[in-house]
Amino acid sequence: MIFHGYFRSSSAYRCRIAFNLKGIEVDFRPVHLRNGEQKSEAYRELNPQGLVPALEDGDTVLTQSLAIIEWLDETHPEPKLLPGDAVQRAKIRAFSEVIACEIHPLQNLRVLQYLKTELGQDQARADAWCQRWIGDGLAACEALLAREHRGGPYCFGETPTLADICLVPQVFSAERFGVDLTDMPRVRAIHEACEALPAFADAHPSKQPDADA
Repeated sequence: MIFHGYFRSSSAYRCRIAFNLKGIEVDFRPVHLRNGEQKSEAYRELNPQGLVPALEDGDTVLTQSLAIIEWLDETHPEPKLLPGDAVQRAKIRAFSEVIACEIHPLQNLRVLQYLKTELGQDQARADAWCQRWIGDGLAACEALLAREHRGGPYCFGETPTLADICLVPQVFSAERFGVDLTDMPRVRAIHEACEALPAFADAHPSKQPDADA
């Protein structure tokens, strides 16, 4: 498999965690987002959105992190990242989509660049934008964890799931943008438990070959 990503991308970070949990080795090809490599004609042939990640498996090209991870879970079923019955899996997906569909798009690089270049906002206002939407979104995650948590160190029990895979990169982004997590003890405890696992720790942006010095 060939994996196209960027060290700081939350979406690529999710996939790296999933690869590690599944024990899958990939051929990593960096796409430097700040240098605009995602806009090249060659890359857009892979992913017309001009976003990361993209995964090549033979003649198959997959995009969108949650779709890639669900495909991995179907083709490499152990350990299960969407365990349990239909209701449990729906709840795991819902929690994951709060992050991937509601929080993450508002902090995406292209959105922040638009705020600054097209709308004339400075870095401080762009950071305030991120703090608002990441903070609100993670507060909702904290409330969902209070309602759905059934014991165990992870979002939905004794083993990491897609929910944890989404939460950890989002906490990394929250820390980057100075979001106050003081009132989110469940989010912080789950993040700490995940970071103690090599699969999560080794996926951290600082440990990637394309990480900025």
